[in-house]
Amino acid sequence: MDLISKLKHFFQIGLWQESVEKSNAVKQGFVNTLRVSYIVIRELAKGELNLRAMSLVFTTLLSLVPLIAVAFSVLKAFGVHNQIEPFLLGVLEPLGPKGPELTANIIGFVQNVKVGVLGSVGVAMLFYTIISLIQKIEHAFNFVWRVKRARTLARRFTDYLSVVMIGPVLVVAALGVATTVLNHNVVMTIQSIEPFGTLIWTATKLLPYLMIIIAFTFLYKFIPNTTVKFGPALIGATVAGVLWITIGTMFASFVASSSNYTAIYSSFAILFFFMIWLYLAWFILLTGSQVAFYLQHPKLVSFDDKYQLSPRLREKEGLGLMAVIANQFHQQQTAFNIDQLEDKTGLTTDVLQELLMIFEQAGLLVELTGEEQRYQPAQDIAEIKVSTIIECLRRADEQAELDAKTKVPQHVQQVIHNLDQVRHETLADMTLRELITSEA
Repeated sequence: MDLISKLKHFFQIGLWQESVEKSNAVKQGFVNTLRVSYIVIRELAKGELNLRAMSLVFTTLLSLVPLIAVAFSVLKAFGVHNQIEPFLLGVLEPLGPKGPELTANIIGFVQNVKVGVLGSVGVAMLFYTIISLIQKIEHAFNFVWRVKRARTLARRFTDYLSVVMIGPVLVVAALGVATTVLNHNVVMTIQSIEPFGTLIWTATKLLPYLMIIIAFTFLYKFIPNTTVKFGPALIGATVAGVLWITIGTMFASFVASSSNYTAIYSSFAILFFFMIWLYLAWFILLTGSQVAFYLQHPKLVSFDDKYQLSPRLREKEGLGLMAVIANQFHQQQTAFNIDQLEDKTGLTTDVLQELLMIFEQAGLLVELTGEEQRYQPAQDIAEIKVSTIIECLRRADEQAELDAKTKVPQHVQQVIHNLDQVRHETLADMTLRELITSEA
């Protein structure tokens, strides 16, 4: 019990009091790794990622056959559709002897899908099912990255369909290139020379794991509706890849020694194991994404990373944010993206996204089209009044129906009215342009 108390005290107090800014790189890396690990484990213990992983299992079961059917059709046009079965065998390898059986069943379902019989409505529903799956995946990753806004409808079609159409071709092409390189005459000649032979043999064994990490890195970069840096995405993908291999090996041992479950569930046992592995796969993916998030936002790595703006701070930080964006616009400079706004304002990602959404819904800001989220004033800054900005912040998430139903004494209403009047008189007709030019 004394050891447990010491460990609890260390992770809750001592770890966060440790100052590593002036320490060597090894100590900084070790302490930061412990901090990120503690934060990620704490987030996992809350159970929110667990719930999203379970919901993705159900969606995946509904969308798996349509997704593979579309990928099969695309690959068939290139004459490489036979590569789907080895790919599925690799994904379902943790199911042990059940993997080939389940792969054969899925391929059988796919081959029985006759697109010509479905008709236009059936084909549309086929693509809708696939897009719904990717949309659910995006929502789960946006939750991890604290992004409050999903892609627009136009971007969903362009981005999602590009993944569905081009993704399978890229995967098969990458596997084909790797196989071709390893079987090339020059590589075969070098392989006969030591120590190059041992190195190439090791690289061959590590290639499947490297492909998993590359695939996860792509998912972490592409799916969240925000800019994810390559470094955090790669580290998060590496963590997820290690977990995938480790848990997959353990799960394969579990399946191999679970003859009792097979006796109880009979032919349903394969579905039972498949659903468990799907859950673990999504949980691993979301965990790696959580690691990437905290690596990209180190200022959130603290004992308590939840920041709630009080009404006073919302007005202060919101007006400051509008001033930063308006000043950049006034100087005719390129609009700031999310990362730059975080650096300029010091706000966390979720708080910044909340304020931006408030201003965008009020028609004060507009998001520019492009690969990155950039914002500029939606109106002439000489026409936007400071009082309008503050009123917008005060009334965010306000429900008019609730205000109408509540019964407030007349003298209390009068006090509130007087406060509003004083604020209006203090600000007068000051515009956003006057605010940003007055500091000069």
